[in-house]
Amino acid sequence: MEIQIVMELTPSKINTFLFFKLPSAFICGVRVKKLEPTKCVVTVKHRWINQNPFKSMYFAVQAMAAELSTGALVMYQIKKSNQKISMLVANNKANFTKKATGKITFTCLDGNKIELAINNTLATGEGQTFWMKSIGVDEIGTQVSEMDFEWSIKIKSH
Repeated sequence: MEIQIVMELTPSKINTFLFFKLPSAFICGVRVKKLEPTKCVVTVKHRWINQNPFKSMYFAVQAMAAELSTGALVMYQIKKSNQKISMLVANNKANFTKKATGKITFTCLDGNKIELAINNTLATGEGQTFWMKSIGVDEIGTQVSEMDFEWSIKIKSH
């Protein structure tokens, strides 16, 4: 019998992962603040390093933060499943409604979609896709962007 210890995936561990594996996101100030089974909160502050020529946050920096709010949930559920499953963004859509200045908070509440997809891929052996939404708001709660990411998961081949 094999015993495998599953360490908890925490915001601190994901932020360390960013430093080593996604340094551009780390340098731009993208940070996970909260990670729960169905919710992830990521923040990024508008600074010189991540601005566009119009003195607001560059869209790609917003996309990094929004994608991380969805991807951290996917990582969390894959780790929880204790299975070898690959993950990849297959598609994305974005809507920008206001200039992003100050601290922007991206929240994804779609963690419940992942467990179902993991169960389906494990039961069928087929890859699964699902969409997850992240909403970005500024410090006064005004929505600045909304992004949707289509994730693809599949069992890793041996």
